[in-house]
Amino acid sequence: MSSKILSRRGLLTAGAWGVGAVALAGLIRYLIAPNYLEILESAENATFAAQRALLAGQPLAREFSEADMSPIFKANGTVLPDDPAYQALMANEFADWRLRIDGLVSNPVDLTMADLKRLPQRTQITRHDCVEGWSAIGKWTGPQLGEILQSVGMAPNARFVVFHCGDNLGGGSNGFYYESVDLVDAFHPQTILAHTMNDAPLKVAHGAPLRLRVERQLGYKHAKYLMRIEVTDRVTHLGRGKGGYWEDRGYEWYAGI
Repeated sequence: MSSKILSRRGLLTAGAWGVGAVALAGLIRYLIAPNYLEILESAENATFAAQRALLAGQPLAREFSEADMSPIFKANGTVLPDDPAYQALMANEFADWRLRIDGLVSNPVDLTMADLKRLPQRTQITRHDCVEGWSAIGKWTGPQLGEILQSVGMAPNARFVVFHCGDNLGGGSNGFYYESVDLVDAFHPQTILAHTMNDAPLKVAHGAPLRLRVERQLGYKHAKYLMRIEVTDRVTHLGRGKGGYWEDRGYEWYAGI
């Protein structure tokens, strides 16, 4: 980027371009020449820098009242994982489910739902914005991810948090959905592991038993069916090396809104 200091209007313009480019880049990534790919990727980098500058100090995404909640909250993506391991957990009402937290941590743990619910809880009513163009407002409850990460003792070289999920979209071991965020978003106050939606236990279609809410990013970053959280110093060793299932297929890694 230029060494010149961008104005606030310039930052906002770059941010607006980047959000619109998320869907466009995902659709045409495989159809255009490499030099244009470089242009799109540079736009993503500019958007990331602009968003980080605008959101310094961890401001909150807008929160709403219960009167604003959407009467219907669309379930998108996978609504019923067909993976046998997930199906077995679902048949037992997730009594045997555990959330594994490992990687670059000094104290790897396997947390039950009871463990998660004993932690301090945050409830927030926020708007979910999908890359497909629809939005809905819902109420979410769960512990803050940052508090959990602090408790397991992250290594000094930790840079990313990877969410491994129970839905297999592509078949085989490489088809499982996964997502990642950096530590800035991982420690944002509104980044929670939600087990409750609209005052009821999370339904399978919405990611039961546990899903990520990372409120300053688009919907595909809000990983459902969480099974494992991995703390790492890089994401290039996962999938196709882009940091997420859809990112491996052309979407942008940073989907800030």
